[in-house]
This record gives sequence, C-alpha cells and structure tokens, in this order.
Amino acid sequence: MGQRIMLAQGSGMTSQRTRARMIERLRAQGISNEQVLQVMGQLPRHAFVDEALSHKAYDDTSLPIGFGQTISQPYIVARMSELLMAVPQHNKVLEIGSGCGYQTSILAKLFKTVHSIERVGGLVRNTRERLSGLNIHNVRLRHADGSRGLLELAPFDAIIITAAAPLVPEDMMDQLVLGGRMVFPVGDIDQELRMIERLEDGFIESRLEKVKFVPLLPGIS
Repeated sequence: MGQRIMLAQGSGMTSQRTRARMIERLRAQGISNEQVLQVMGQLPRHAFVDEALSHKAYDDTSLPIGFGQTISQPYIVARMSELLMAVPQHNKVLEIGSGCGYQTSILAKLFKTVHSIERVGGLVRNTRERLSGLNIHNVRLRHADGSRGLLELAPFDAIIITAAAPLVPEDMMDQLVLGGRMVFPVGDIDQELRMIERLEDGFIESRLEKVKFVPLLPGIS
C-alpha cells in the first residue's frame, strides 16, 4: 500500500546502519509490528530535520522543526503507528498535525490514502516539498484548522492526532468507521496517550502511557 519511497544513500550518522540500530532499539522497547518497523527502517528521518540536527535524527528524542513545533521521538511514532495498524482496513487515515511530515510519510506507506491537516503554513510548504522529493503522492495535505477533524471526508479507518488536546476530542469520534481507532495525546502538563475504538455498541477508551506533545491549537497561522 502507499507509494514507493526512493531513498538517497546516507553516510555516517544518517546511514542505513544507523537506522538499523534505531529499529533494534524499537524492538527492545516493545514495538513488534513488522510493517511499521520496515517502513521506519527505510525512511530517512534525518531528511525531516534541519541539517545541523541530522546527527541526532535517530536518537530516541523529539527534535525542534521550527515554528514552535517538534518531530516526535521514534518510539512514540512507532507506538502510535502500530496501534493504528490493528484496524480492519487501511484505506483512509486522518492525521491532525502534519508537522515536518515524518509521521505522515510513515502513514503513506501503511494506508492507501492519508489526509493530513497542518495549521502552520510554513510547515505545510516545507512538508509538501519534502513529500514530493520522497516520491510520496498518496497524501492529501491541507493548511487548515484540524482541531475538529475533517467531517466532510469522514468516516476514516483511523485517526491520529500529533498534538495534545486539553480534553478528549469527542467531535472526531463519530468520524471513525466501525472498527476504527483514534490515537491521540490528551492533557496539559500531565499528558497521556489514549486510544478510542469504535465498536458496534459504542466506543471504548484505553489509557496507554505518559507522553509529552506540543498543544493542539485551533485556527491557522
């Protein structure tokens, strides 16, 4: 599914060997979905951060990407992606918070179509260029307020939110298909990763682990 990513050969800290060490670490941290691990092992994470930070790209840490935003640490990206992979169909996923496009690119290899919303115009421009350079063409990227989802294109097989809402985003729950999942952080200072699944008799919410994300903000900039 998704598009074939053409990768440039890396060297030093951006080499395939460095990515392989990241994958070994993810396995040790409990990530077991082979599709997620394969995609993350192929994708050049250093291409999504400033060149001055490329030597840290495969460390298990978040990094600044400008505009007050960050690229999440590899473990959290893998964890959220793995949770989404358990949905019955992988046709259409909604991402709230495109950021630098790293999570977006992973989703593009796991789902047929990715609808991604980013509120910061500068990030949208950079990410659009980056996706094109990686030959990823199954992402529908838009500069918009994603705080209420994307009702006009619902329902989605999965929804991922990469910024922390103060409360559970109930507006988006009805935008899931039956059997769909929404994975998101919630909270202010004390944040928690949660998952909502849509079942025949309603919704079930799971509280997963402590996390740290930038806040989910309304409007555009």
